[in-house]
Amino acid sequence: MSNSLPSREQAISLLQKNNCSPQVIIHCRAVAELSLEMAKQLKKKGVDVDLKLVEAGALLHDIGRSRTNKVDHGVVGAQIAESEGLPDAVVKIIKRHVGGGFTAEEAAQFGWSRDTYMPLSLEEKVVSYADKLVDNSKMKRVPIDVEIARLQAAGHKNGAERVRKLHEEMTALLSN
Repeated sequence: MSNSLPSREQAISLLQKNNCSPQVIIHCRAVAELSLEMAKQLKKKGVDVDLKLVEAGALLHDIGRSRTNKVDHGVVGAQIAESEGLPDAVVKIIKRHVGGGFTAEEAAQFGWSRDTYMPLSLEEKVVSYADKLVDNSKMKRVPIDVEIARLQAAGHKNGAERVRKLHEEMTALLSN
């Protein structure tokens, strides 16, 4: 694949080529739909957001689940995306979408390379936020409180707090 953004069809094809389960593909489509809704709403408000990047990143955000369903699926997905020649902006969305992101210290505890694992760009934040609002098992939209409670119950207090802050930031942007 060239270093240009993949189309919707190319992104789905990449998920299939990398043996993502039908459930993962359905989830990625649902996250892409919600991400695009939010991005279009932001665009109407005059916010500069790349709709094609949001769609491509959202469709491919869980490509790493073809190899692992653990927290490192973002890192694994970023490696797959790089090997497929995807643009760096898509690689970053994949790498940074998990939870509310991870600090350098947390990444080191996982044994990950020294890098940034927090969503920074608006497109990264939109996809990460939309992912928290689409339940993986039921494939439906859920209130953010469900994800925050899940993270807290799993002992991820810092992650729950980052998701809460991401929610506040995105809510403020979307409601202005």
